[in-house]
Amino acid sequence: MKKLWMVVSLVVMMVLAACGSSEEEADASAEGGEKETVTIKHELGTTEVEKNPENVVVFDFGALDTLDTLGVEVAGVAKSSTLPDYLSKYEEDSYENIGSLKEPDFEKINSMEPGLIIISGRQSGAYEDLSDIAPTVYAGVDNENYMESFEKNTRALAKIFDKTEEADEKITEVKDSIAQVKEDMPEDKAGLVTLTTGGKVSAYGPGSRFGLIHDVFGVPAADQEIEASTHGMSVTFEYIAETNPDYLFIIDRDKVVSGESQAKKLYDNELVDQTEAKQVYLDPAVWYLSGGGLRSTEKMAEEISAGMSK
Repeated sequence: MKKLWMVVSLVVMMVLAACGSSEEEADASAEGGEKETVTIKHELGTTEVEKNPENVVVFDFGALDTLDTLGVEVAGVAKSSTLPDYLSKYEEDSYENIGSLKEPDFEKINSMEPGLIIISGRQSGAYEDLSDIAPTVYAGVDNENYMESFEKNTRALAKIFDKTEEADEKITEVKDSIAQVKEDMPEDKAGLVTLTTGGKVSAYGPGSRFGLIHDVFGVPAADQEIEASTHGMSVTFEYIAETNPDYLFIIDRDKVVSGESQAKKLYDNELVDQTEAKQVYLDPAVWYLSGGGLRSTEKMAEEISAGMSK
């Protein structure tokens, strides 16, 4: 009988110990355990990312714009490249410099132990190398499907950082602004989009890098034959005079690359003067550097609207 009691006691103790161990494991899981992840499909692949990652590294200024608008803190940005004025706070020492838009500082990035790296077209060639350091997501916009990719990228970032509701509200605001621009756009007016750099001029049409002026904002193209490309179609001022657009949109690349603005002096000539075009100078930092962001797309709408009302 005594032996039976000892066996029962031993069994009870083992059960209690097992229960205690299970409770400790459950508590540990609840307190720290494995973090929730999300799967992000993007142009360069599929990436699994922890929700609300720490030490976020951002190359794409459009994505930086969106995260800033949504109140998401980041750790490192490409400070070796010119930041748009409205994102100048990221020049502060509290943010790590991860290189330039074309030359990532792999050593610095690796030392930061980032939870997420966000890139776009200029860094796409380094995708595999960056992915070896941390989960890497491509957030560049598709020029031929600007709004579709803009919304997709915004919602993907919002999903990672639990900002879906805020993102939906901001996207609605942007779409409302775009709808207003399209509503105000005169049907009998047409525009020509140009970029100047190093004394040379390129034109951009629908489906191109700056084609959203036509495709999204509804400005009819003064020339429908411009080939869609990243670098535009090289043109002369004779071409601009012959095309004679109602609106001549001008993006001064030199202003953001070298800090020296040359466009106004360059466009001040007899050939341009003989056209009836309203010259609309667009903020190159927004159009050339940070396209695809929540605020940059809103700023674009504001600039097109202001240009048409001059």
